[in-house]
Amino acid sequence: MPLLGQAAIAMWWDMAPAHRDEFEHWHSHEHFPERLGIPGFRRGSRWADATGGPGFFVMYELDDYATLSSPHYLERLNNPTPWSRKLMPRHSNMVRSLTRVLGSFGGGLGQSMLTLRLSPAAGQGEALRASLCATLAALPLRPGLASAHLLQTQAPAIAPTQEQLIRGGVDPAADWIVLVNAYDAAAIALLLSGELCARALADAGAAGAPVSAIYDLRLAMTPSDLLPMP
Repeated sequence: MPLLGQAAIAMWWDMAPAHRDEFEHWHSHEHFPERLGIPGFRRGSRWADATGGPGFFVMYELDDYATLSSPHYLERLNNPTPWSRKLMPRHSNMVRSLTRVLGSFGGGLGQSMLTLRLSPAAGQGEALRASLCATLAALPLRPGLASAHLLQTQAPAIAPTQEQLIRGGVDPAADWIVLVNAYDAAAIALLLSGELCARALADAGAAGAPVSAIYDLRLAMTPSDLLPMP
């Protein structure tokens, strides 16, 4: 299936090796359950840098755009738990994007995720969107690939939250985001030298060089995973 909903939160950050074990424990057993208990949160997934570096990519798939500024979500952002307060300052180089889903193709959840962060050149937004959606729609049936998605940051106008202040202020955001999910990382590598290379993206209307990285799945959860076992 495509992404679960019409909006998403996409985040990147680094976590020092000394704090990684505690971070993943907290994120799996407190933070995911907390977020997935918020109405409108459909699935959370955490991905680690495939090269073994300190980077993580985390995504929450949401019912709709209104969830991004819902009272339930803002209440959690402004009332972090003691464990969250301890670990939030250790999220370094944070990029946090509140997005609309512009296109979502394919289904399933494979072990590898390519993320591309890019922006359209001046006056090229519609051309880039059309080109990327056409490219991404053709990917899911290729060997090794599962799904492909296009997101655009459209942050609602809300005041900085307590979680942001703990991290040092308003988080930077990506502009447009391309995601390609795969069950074979080699298939992603081919894209980075082909349809999704910097030259191809520039020809499609992107400005400058995209920021790309490949991540391995660490954990995915949905609200149904929070229910007690029979």
